[in-house]
Amino acid sequence: MPTPQKEPLRVLGEQEQKELRRIVGATSERMDVIKRARAVLGVARGQSFRAAATEAGFASSDTVCQLVARFNRQGLRALLIAAGRGRKPTYSQQERQQMMETLKSEPVRKVDASATWSLSLLQHKLRETGLPKVGASTIGRVLHQAGYVYGQSRTWCQTGTVLRKRKEGVVRVHDPKTEEKKA
Repeated sequence: MPTPQKEPLRVLGEQEQKELRRIVGATSERMDVIKRARAVLGVARGQSFRAAATEAGFASSDTVCQLVARFNRQGLRALLIAAGRGRKPTYSQQERQQMMETLKSEPVRKVDASATWSLSLLQHKLRETGLPKVGASTIGRVLHQAGYVYGQSRTWCQTGTVLRKRKEGVVRVHDPKTEEKKA
């Protein structure tokens, strides 16, 4: 059974009507936004929620009822996808801090077999130390939210330069034809 029309659409300003008409006629606008704008304009013209839903291409008048309520509160922002969708974060601030502290520590070369952290290496280390179900993509999102970008903090060697062991110790060797080889 459809939701009764509890909250009628507020009176639209001239600027809002103009913007809604522009959105409906735009070919470069997203289709879901156009459908919502078409439904709001239909209700503004005096159509019932059912008729506006049919005209806009919605299956139910409930959708238009909820859209009108959101439009009354938020204005044109209601045409965009509503906030709060998607999975909520499942890791607490303390667990996120643990991820950051693990990143800031150095990996043990003999145990971890690496001098720098990768997402999979961080995942294995965090699973050993108290976060048994953490995934590499979650770690990547946490690091990204903390301002880390992959590749910025990694240590890359210079092209054409390498450290070699010699009798006199470790020596930096540079290939004089590096630029020539790059081209």
